Amino acid sequence: MLSQPKSQPLRWLYWRDEILQLLFWIEGEGFGQQLEVEALERFLGLDAEAARKHLELLERDGLLEPAECGYRLSARGRMEGGRMFAEGFADLTQPAHGACGPECWCRSSEAEAVACEADRRAWAIPR
Repeated sequence: MLSQPKSQPLRWLYWRDEILQLLFWIEGEGFGQQLEVEALERFLGLDAEAARKHLELLERDGLLEPAECGYRLSARGRMEGGRMFAEGFADLTQPAHGACGPECWCRSSEAEAVACEADRRAWAIPR
């Protein structure tokens, strides 16, 4: 089982984040849009009783909606799950060395994008 906080309020926040990120990841990978108790057991090591309770609490808080075979993210849950997922993997999703970052001028127009790409190629060619 994953290391979880000992106090109930922090444990609730911990599992809230884990479950939302998991469902966001499952959707993003194209594995479906529903989450069942068994998925929490399999992916997070959460026992069935605790999994049901957390899913019900997430539904009560408007982060999940009932689905045919479990639960799916609500619009708010998708936003929260996506934000947490992005924060959790921020170090792995930074631009590579030499790649443009989000502030690059190439994002402002097609002409800038073409010029930027040409400039990167010119620097990449050994002289």
